[in-house]
Amino acid sequence: MPGLTETLRERARSHPGRVAYIAGDTEITYGDFDRRADRVAAALAAAGVGSGDRVAILDKNSLEYAEQLFGAPRIGAVQVPVNYRLAPDEVAYIVNDAQAKVFIVGADFVPVLDAIAEKLQHTTHLFVIDGSDDRYDDYAAWIDGAPETPPSESEYVTDTEDVFAQLYSSGTTGLPKGVMLTHDNYFAALTATNDTWNVDDTSVLMVAMPMYHVAGNMLTISAIYNGVPGVIAREPDPTLIARGIERNRVTHIFLVPVLLQFMPLIPDVTACDMSSLRLMLYGASPISEDVLRGAMRMLPDTDFMQVYGLTEVTGAIVTLPAEDHDPDGPAAHRLRSAGLPNPTCTLRIVDPATQEDLPTGQVGEILCRTPQNMKGYWGMPEATAAALSGDNWFRTGDAGYLDEDGYLYIHDRVKDMIISGGENIYPAEVENVLMGHPDISDCAVIGVPDAKWGETPKAIVVLTSEDVTDKDIIGHCRDRLAHFKCPTTVERRDAIPRNPTGKILKRELRAPYWEGQDRQVH
Repeated sequence: MPGLTETLRERARSHPGRVAYIAGDTEITYGDFDRRADRVAAALAAAGVGSGDRVAILDKNSLEYAEQLFGAPRIGAVQVPVNYRLAPDEVAYIVNDAQAKVFIVGADFVPVLDAIAEKLQHTTHLFVIDGSDDRYDDYAAWIDGAPETPPSESEYVTDTEDVFAQLYSSGTTGLPKGVMLTHDNYFAALTATNDTWNVDDTSVLMVAMPMYHVAGNMLTISAIYNGVPGVIAREPDPTLIARGIERNRVTHIFLVPVLLQFMPLIPDVTACDMSSLRLMLYGASPISEDVLRGAMRMLPDTDFMQVYGLTEVTGAIVTLPAEDHDPDGPAAHRLRSAGLPNPTCTLRIVDPATQEDLPTGQVGEILCRTPQNMKGYWGMPEATAAALSGDNWFRTGDAGYLDEDGYLYIHDRVKDMIISGGENIYPAEVENVLMGHPDISDCAVIGVPDAKWGETPKAIVVLTSEDVTDKDIIGHCRDRLAHFKCPTTVERRDAIPRNPTGKILKRELRAPYWEGQDRQVH
């Protein structure tokens, strides 16, 4: 039983009485959590789960989530976290795609289970956490009734190259894909980030992002890997997070920019003592300088680091160091970058069509080679081969460039690129200019069909004033960008659709304009 589940065993042996996780008013020690993982393994085995089988879970962050994450691998099984924001049919797709034998659902999501239970093709057991519904088996009774000794470890020989967890991509450009991450992937990611993040025996990590997201998943595992407490926030609520930081003296946390945007504006948040925070990690979507400045004013004694990564590379592969976070310093321009690659990561910028390397400063597709690269996509050998080369270069699908100092600058998703009259336009560049308009609070730029140019940029904006005209908005861009990059039309909306990590749902925005077209540019 090598790998991460043995790491838990070692931590339990060396300091059984130390707190492993805190969830609300509940604490569990390393010794008790290790025994709980054994019960999970035994219960899963009794339910017919074996090596290589998938166990799906749909819930907000919880101790049950964590114990399944570490318990399933003790019999060679693999946890499949499911995004709780998905529609019922989307949940059913993931559970069926993973061929999950067991599906565990939080009480809040029983209505989802009701809607899809008859559609689950491979699932033989359904359990509800904290449920009182006689139609489904109770999770606590199932686990509590299992022995603390799992089936013989000799029956389940786990290698560190085996899959530890299977996370699903967000599916913003197509159906979600099951990303298979191995024990070795996680060890590589933890080793690469630990020194950078200065995690030590006195650290307290907060799991604030959903556990189905790679950031929440990684921090859940990082607590065990480092033998320190992990504070589990039930959901990414700003006030809940701030109170958890104050109560548990949290030292390390990862948040997405949308949370950093709102936290300084909430009195209940700013009233909390968050002085224990040593490091604020942020990423997963772009951040404006105003949002960063506001967050830094709220946490003046906290180091900030931006991270860039993907589910397919087990989280962060690029980090913008704390010393580069000085908006008024000589290197302020680096705040627009994602940072420098981790020591075990090599980056290339290539032409998306030819895969030929591009010179410094030129935008192309970002490729990375790192031991953090996934094993592949579950059941999708063709998609795996298209994304991951034989010599372990992963095509991120992101567009960006490297400067002369090796800093990575992200422009956009390659698939979001607009090709107008043969010219490549990256929407993020236009969006950055639009966000500089005093009457625009949020925006997105998409390509829409055009008889002459093939497609042209369209600005979708959220305005703070009704007085501004479309001509004003287009003129604002024309004063700052080459004209071929500027929007030709403007649409006004009350809100820009985003996924839970703040990424704009470009596919949803484009769909009405490309409906009925003979071809889709992207």
